[in-house]
Amino acid sequence: MSEQAKRAEEFAALHVPGAPLVLYNIWDAGSAGAVAKAGAAALATGSWSVAAAQGYADGESIPLPFLLQIVERIVTSVELPLTVDFEGGYAVAPEALAENVSRLIAAGAIGINFEDQIVGGEGLHTMDVQAARIVAARAAAMAAGVPLFINARTDLFLKEKDAGRHGALVEEAVDRGLRYAEAGASGFFVPGLVTPDLIRAVCEGVGVPVNVMMKDGMGSSADLAGLGVARISYGPAPYFTAMKDLKARVPVT
Repeated sequence: MSEQAKRAEEFAALHVPGAPLVLYNIWDAGSAGAVAKAGAAALATGSWSVAAAQGYADGESIPLPFLLQIVERIVTSVELPLTVDFEGGYAVAPEALAENVSRLIAAGAIGINFEDQIVGGEGLHTMDVQAARIVAARAAAMAAGVPLFINARTDLFLKEKDAGRHGALVEEAVDRGLRYAEAGASGFFVPGLVTPDLIRAVCEGVGVPVNVMMKDGMGSSADLAGLGVARISYGPAPYFTAMKDLKARVPVT
Protein backbone atom coordinates (compact mmCIF):
# COMPACT_ATOMS: atom_id res chain seq x y z
CA MET A 1 0.00 0.00 0.00
CA SER A 2 1.30 3.46 -0.90
CA GLU A 3 1.93 6.11 1.71
CA GLN A 4 -0.90 8.17 0.22
CA ALA A 5 -3.32 5.24 0.53
CA LYS A 6 -2.27 4.77 4.16
CA ARG A 7 -2.95 8.44 4.86
CA ALA A 8 -6.39 8.09 3.28
CA GLU A 9 -7.19 5.14 5.54
CA GLU A 10 -5.90 6.98 8.60
CA PHE A 11 -8.03 9.98 7.67
CA ALA A 12 -11.17 7.89 7.28
CA ALA A 13 -10.58 6.31 10.69
CA LEU A 14 -10.68 9.76 12.31
CA HIS A 15 -14.40 10.07 11.47
CA VAL A 16 -16.09 8.73 14.58
CA PRO A 17 -19.73 9.62 15.36
CA GLY A 18 -19.76 11.11 18.83
CA ALA A 19 -16.02 11.86 18.76
CA PRO A 20 -15.75 14.12 15.72
CA LEU A 21 -12.69 15.09 13.74
CA VAL A 22 -12.30 18.87 13.92
CA LEU A 23 -10.89 20.55 10.80
CA TYR A 24 -9.86 24.21 10.95
CA ASN A 25 -9.81 24.98 7.25
CA ILE A 26 -6.66 26.23 5.55
CA TRP A 27 -5.89 27.96 2.23
CA ASP A 28 -2.18 27.53 1.47
CA ALA A 29 1.05 25.90 2.66
CA GLY A 30 1.63 28.64 5.24
CA SER A 31 -1.74 28.26 6.93
CA ALA A 32 -1.36 24.48 6.70
CA GLY A 33 1.91 24.67 8.59
CA ALA A 34 0.39 26.84 11.31
CA VAL A 35 -2.58 24.50 11.80
CA ALA A 36 -0.31 21.46 11.81
CA LYS A 37 1.95 23.00 14.47
CA ALA A 38 -1.15 23.67 16.58
CA GLY A 39 -1.67 19.92 16.79
CA ALA A 40 -4.18 19.13 14.04
CA ALA A 41 -4.64 15.49 13.06
CA ALA A 42 -5.48 16.34 9.44
CA LEU A 43 -5.85 19.26 7.06
CA ALA A 44 -8.75 20.52 4.95
CA THR A 45 -8.89 23.37 2.49
CA GLY A 46 -11.90 25.63 2.06
CA SER A 47 -12.67 26.62 -1.54
CA TRP A 48 -13.69 30.17 -0.66
CA SER A 49 -10.49 30.73 1.30
CA VAL A 50 -8.15 29.18 -1.27
CA ALA A 51 -9.69 31.32 -4.00
CA ALA A 52 -9.73 34.54 -1.98
CA ALA A 53 -6.10 34.12 -0.90
CA GLN A 54 -5.16 34.20 -4.59
CA GLY A 55 -7.52 37.01 -5.60
CA TYR A 56 -10.29 34.86 -7.07
CA ALA A 57 -13.98 34.52 -6.31
CA ASP A 58 -15.41 31.24 -5.06
CA GLY A 59 -17.18 28.92 -7.48
CA GLU A 60 -14.31 27.29 -9.41
CA SER A 61 -12.96 30.67 -10.55
CA ILE A 62 -9.44 29.72 -9.55
CA PRO A 63 -8.00 27.73 -12.49
CA LEU A 64 -7.72 24.01 -11.87
CA PRO A 65 -3.98 23.84 -12.68
CA PHE A 66 -3.35 26.60 -10.13
CA LEU A 67 -5.44 24.77 -7.51
CA LEU A 68 -3.46 21.58 -8.14
CA GLN A 69 -0.22 23.50 -7.68
CA ILE A 70 -1.44 24.79 -4.30
CA VAL A 71 -2.43 21.26 -3.28
CA GLU A 72 1.02 19.96 -4.23
CA ARG A 73 2.72 22.66 -2.16
CA ILE A 74 0.61 21.87 0.91
CA VAL A 75 1.22 18.13 0.61
CA THR A 76 4.95 18.67 0.12
CA SER A 77 5.18 21.08 3.04
CA VAL A 78 3.14 19.32 5.73
CA GLU A 79 3.04 15.62 6.59
CA LEU A 80 -0.64 15.35 7.40
CA PRO A 81 -3.56 13.93 5.39
CA LEU A 82 -5.06 16.63 3.17
CA THR A 83 -8.66 16.74 2.00
CA VAL A 84 -9.50 19.34 -0.64
CA ASP A 85 -12.70 21.30 -1.11
CA PHE A 86 -13.15 20.38 -4.78
CA GLU A 87 -16.50 22.18 -5.20
CA GLY A 88 -18.24 20.53 -8.19
CA GLY A 89 -15.09 18.88 -9.49
CA TYR A 90 -14.58 21.41 -12.29
CA ALA A 91 -16.79 19.31 -14.59
CA VAL A 92 -20.34 18.03 -14.90
CA ALA A 93 -19.90 14.99 -17.12
CA PRO A 94 -18.71 11.92 -15.20
CA GLU A 95 -15.84 11.20 -17.59
CA ALA A 96 -14.36 14.69 -17.28
CA LEU A 97 -14.95 14.66 -13.54
CA ALA A 98 -13.08 11.37 -13.18
CA GLU A 99 -10.09 12.84 -14.99
CA ASN A 100 -10.06 15.85 -12.65
CA VAL A 101 -10.28 13.64 -9.58
CA SER A 102 -7.36 11.61 -10.90
CA ARG A 103 -5.32 14.78 -11.26
CA LEU A 104 -6.18 15.86 -7.72
CA ILE A 105 -5.13 12.48 -6.32
CA ALA A 106 -1.88 12.72 -8.29
CA ALA A 107 -1.30 16.08 -6.57
CA GLY A 108 -1.46 14.29 -3.21
CA ALA A 109 -5.01 14.73 -1.90
CA ILE A 110 -6.58 11.89 0.09
CA GLY A 111 -10.09 13.34 0.30
CA ILE A 112 -12.49 15.75 -1.34
CA ASN A 113 -15.58 17.75 -0.57
CA PHE A 114 -17.90 17.25 -3.53
CA GLU A 115 -21.03 19.37 -3.73
CA ASP A 116 -24.35 18.80 -5.45
CA GLN A 117 -25.15 22.38 -6.35
CA ILE A 118 -24.81 23.33 -10.02
CA VAL A 119 -21.68 25.47 -9.96
CA GLY A 120 -22.29 28.59 -12.02
CA GLY A 121 -25.96 27.68 -12.47
CA GLU A 122 -29.15 27.39 -10.46
CA GLY A 123 -30.28 24.77 -7.97
CA LEU A 124 -28.93 21.31 -7.35
CA HIS A 125 -28.11 18.35 -9.55
CA THR A 126 -30.74 15.65 -9.37
CA MET A 127 -29.89 12.69 -7.15
CA ASP A 128 -29.41 10.50 -10.22
CA VAL A 129 -26.98 12.93 -11.83
CA GLN A 130 -24.99 13.49 -8.65
CA ALA A 131 -24.88 9.78 -7.85
CA ALA A 132 -23.43 9.08 -11.29
CA ARG A 133 -20.78 11.72 -10.67
CA ILE A 134 -19.87 10.13 -7.32
CA VAL A 135 -19.60 6.73 -9.00
CA ALA A 136 -17.13 8.26 -11.47
CA ALA A 137 -15.09 9.88 -8.71
CA ARG A 138 -14.93 6.60 -6.80
CA ALA A 139 -13.85 4.72 -9.92
CA ALA A 140 -11.04 7.21 -10.49
CA ALA A 141 -9.87 6.77 -6.91
CA MET A 142 -9.93 2.99 -7.20
CA ALA A 143 -7.91 3.17 -10.41
CA ALA A 144 -5.34 5.29 -8.58
CA GLY A 145 -5.19 2.85 -5.68
CA VAL A 146 -6.22 5.47 -3.12
CA PRO A 147 -9.32 5.02 -0.91
CA LEU A 148 -10.31 8.65 -1.41
CA PHE A 149 -12.61 10.04 1.28
CA ILE A 150 -15.47 11.47 -0.76
CA ASN A 151 -17.33 13.88 1.49
CA ALA A 152 -20.56 14.30 -0.44
CA ARG A 153 -21.99 17.73 0.26
CA THR A 154 -25.59 18.76 -0.18
CA ASP A 155 -26.36 22.44 -0.57
CA LEU A 156 -30.01 22.10 0.40
CA PHE A 157 -29.55 24.00 3.65
CA LEU A 158 -27.19 26.67 2.29
CA LYS A 159 -29.70 27.48 -0.45
CA GLU A 160 -32.47 27.99 2.14
CA LYS A 161 -31.24 30.83 4.36
CA ASP A 162 -34.19 30.59 6.77
CA ALA A 163 -33.24 27.93 9.33
CA GLY A 164 -36.87 27.77 10.35
CA ARG A 165 -37.64 26.05 7.04
CA HIS A 166 -34.87 23.47 7.26
CA GLY A 167 -37.08 20.86 8.88
CA ALA A 168 -38.97 20.45 5.62
CA LEU A 169 -35.69 19.65 3.84
CA VAL A 170 -34.41 16.91 6.11
CA GLU A 171 -36.23 14.08 4.34
CA GLU A 172 -34.70 15.03 1.00
CA ALA A 173 -31.30 15.51 2.65
CA VAL A 174 -31.41 12.00 4.13
CA ASP A 175 -32.51 10.59 0.77
CA ARG A 176 -29.57 12.31 -0.89
CA GLY A 177 -27.18 11.11 1.79
CA LEU A 178 -28.31 7.51 1.37
CA ARG A 179 -28.10 7.70 -2.42
CA TYR A 180 -24.68 9.29 -2.35
CA ALA A 181 -23.38 6.67 0.08
CA GLU A 182 -24.72 3.92 -2.17
CA ALA A 183 -22.86 5.52 -5.08
CA GLY A 184 -19.56 5.48 -3.19
CA ALA A 185 -19.49 8.50 -0.89
CA SER A 186 -17.57 8.10 2.37
CA GLY A 187 -19.33 10.85 4.30
CA PHE A 188 -22.14 13.38 4.06
CA PHE A 189 -21.69 17.13 4.52
CA VAL A 190 -24.62 19.38 5.48
CA PRO A 191 -23.28 22.96 5.67
CA GLY A 192 -25.87 25.50 6.76
CA LEU A 193 -27.75 23.05 8.96
CA VAL A 194 -27.59 24.40 12.53
CA THR A 195 -30.65 23.08 14.42
CA PRO A 196 -29.65 20.32 16.88
CA ASP A 197 -32.66 18.04 16.41
CA LEU A 198 -32.32 18.23 12.63
CA ILE A 199 -28.59 17.50 12.76
CA ARG A 200 -29.34 14.47 14.92
CA ALA A 201 -31.99 13.28 12.44
CA VAL A 202 -29.52 13.45 9.56
CA CYS A 203 -26.83 11.65 11.57
CA GLU A 204 -29.26 8.88 12.43
CA GLY A 205 -30.65 8.64 8.92
CA VAL A 206 -27.77 8.47 6.47
CA GLY A 207 -25.54 5.69 7.79
CA VAL A 208 -22.22 7.39 6.97
CA PRO A 209 -20.16 9.94 8.95
CA VAL A 210 -21.85 13.35 8.97
CA ASN A 211 -19.94 16.63 8.67
CA VAL A 212 -21.36 19.95 9.86
CA MET A 213 -19.90 23.42 9.42
CA MET A 214 -19.43 25.35 12.64
CA LYS A 215 -21.32 28.62 12.92
CA ASP A 216 -21.96 31.01 15.78
CA GLY A 217 -24.71 29.75 18.05
CA MET A 218 -24.27 26.05 17.24
CA GLY A 219 -22.72 25.28 20.60
CA SER A 220 -19.44 23.53 21.28
CA SER A 221 -17.76 20.61 19.57
CA ALA A 222 -18.90 18.51 22.52
CA ASP A 223 -22.50 19.58 21.91
CA LEU A 224 -22.26 18.52 18.28
CA ALA A 225 -20.58 15.26 19.24
CA GLY A 226 -23.62 14.46 21.36
CA LEU A 227 -25.78 14.70 18.24
CA GLY A 228 -23.75 12.01 16.48
CA VAL A 229 -21.60 14.29 14.31
CA ALA A 230 -18.38 12.69 13.03
CA ARG A 231 -16.68 15.75 11.52
CA ILE A 232 -16.73 19.48 12.22
CA SER A 233 -15.26 21.99 9.82
CA TYR A 234 -15.04 25.75 9.83
CA GLY A 235 -15.31 26.73 6.18
CA PRO A 236 -14.06 30.24 5.38
CA ALA A 237 -14.23 31.45 9.01
CA PRO A 238 -10.50 30.89 9.72
CA TYR A 239 -9.58 32.97 6.68
CA PHE A 240 -11.95 35.76 7.72
CA THR A 241 -10.43 35.75 11.21
CA ALA A 242 -6.86 35.82 9.91
CA MET A 243 -7.54 38.67 7.48
CA LYS A 244 -9.39 40.67 10.15
CA ASP A 245 -6.44 40.26 12.50
CA LEU A 246 -3.99 41.21 9.78
CA LYS A 247 -5.94 44.35 8.93
CA ALA A 248 -6.10 45.34 12.59
CA ARG A 249 -2.33 45.04 12.90
CA VAL A 250 -1.40 47.16 9.89
CA PRO A 251 0.42 50.31 11.15
CA VAL A 252 -1.41 53.49 10.31
CA THR A 253 0.85 56.44 9.57
